[in-house]
This record gives sequence, structure tokens and C-alpha cells, in this order.
Amino acid sequence: MTNFLTILFINLGFFTFSFAKGDLALRSKKIVLQLGSEKSDYDMSTNEIKLETGKAYRLEISSLGFKEYEFEAEEFFENIWIRKIEVEGVEIKVPSIKEIEFDREGEIEINFVPIRTGEFDFEIEGLTNKGMEGKFIIE
Repeated sequence: MTNFLTILFINLGFFTFSFAKGDLALRSKKIVLQLGSEKSDYDMSTNEIKLETGKAYRLEISSLGFKEYEFEAEEFFENIWIRKIEVEGVEIKVPSIKEIEFDREGEIEINFVPIRTGEFDFEIEGLTNKGMEGKFIIE
């Protein structure tokens, strides 16, 4: 019976692993999200970010400092594995994030791997009526 259970769990492990589309052996893909532009304080460089499970990414979020921006994507952050976060050359290793607040000009880089499929909204708190919202689509 023990051998049967061992073989079953090994097969289940291989089966669930096969759903991941990405390859962690490859270099992480860079994604840029810029908040604000020379044209408008309410511009965002993109409103839709497509990702694949099991693939490494580097999300660079930057603010030009025109407004105070609170980036919220709680459901998205709950469905990724955060490898590390970098702010001004300082590495931060945390299991999760709740929100990212830019009081002035700055940049944050989040290195992560998506672990669940789905569509996850993100927004700039208080500025969704200005179009500062979007979604992550994980396949």
C-alpha cells in the first residue's frame, strides 16, 4: 500500500506541474508600468498585462511624481510567488505585498512568478474615475 501511495503522489506531482506554461530556467521577462506622463498625471503606460504561470517576470512600476499614487492589486499579489523586490538598489524579500504607495518620483521592481491563472484587477486608489485601473491576465 505504501508503494502505491508513493507512486500516486509522484504522478500527481508531475501532473500538476505540467500545467505551468513558463520555464523558470529562462531569464525573467521585463514588464514596465509607468504612472503619469508628460502629457497627463493620469496616464498609465498600459491597462492590461498578460502573464503565464510558471514563468519569471520583473515588473517595474515607476512614478514620475506628479501625484501621490497608491497601486493596489491585492488579489494579484496573493496569486504570485514573490522572489524579491528592489527599491533604489535595496533588495527586500517578503512573502506578500498589500499595496505600493508612491509619495514622489520613484521606481520599484518586483521579481515574481505567477502561480494561479485568472484575471486580477489593479488600480490607483482614488483615481479609477480618471482611468487609472487595469488588469493582470494570467494564463
